[in-house]
Amino acid sequence: QVRIVESGGGLVQPGGSLRLSCAASGSMFRFYVMAWYRQAPGKQRELVATITSSGTTHYADSVKGRFTISRDNAKNTVCLQMNSLKPEDTAVDYCNTNPEDSWGQGTQVTVST
Repeated sequence: QVRIVESGGGLVQPGGSLRLSCAASGSMFRFYVMAWYRQAPGKQRELVATITSSGTTHYADSVKGRFTISRDNAKNTVCLQMNSLKPEDTAVDYCNTNPEDSWGQGTQVTVST
């Protein structure tokens, strides 16, 4: 079992940056593909980025070149560096396995003037 606590969200202006952190529990963490997902108001949850146990990454086209996912298997953490933020990035962001397990509370990202 991997249990998740997300943090680092907040309010930022367009063009700004945020760094999201994901603290995970479970001895199997290092073997899982991890991912960040997000859900904007009134929309379906979408996959933002994934990272394999060895560090191979993939990104949704909408965030490619702006976001960077990383992990520290020794610390059971996953991060999402979010740069050049746009209003359409406003969403609740969630960290989870890929394929996903149980969902945590997420962290709110709001990009607005």
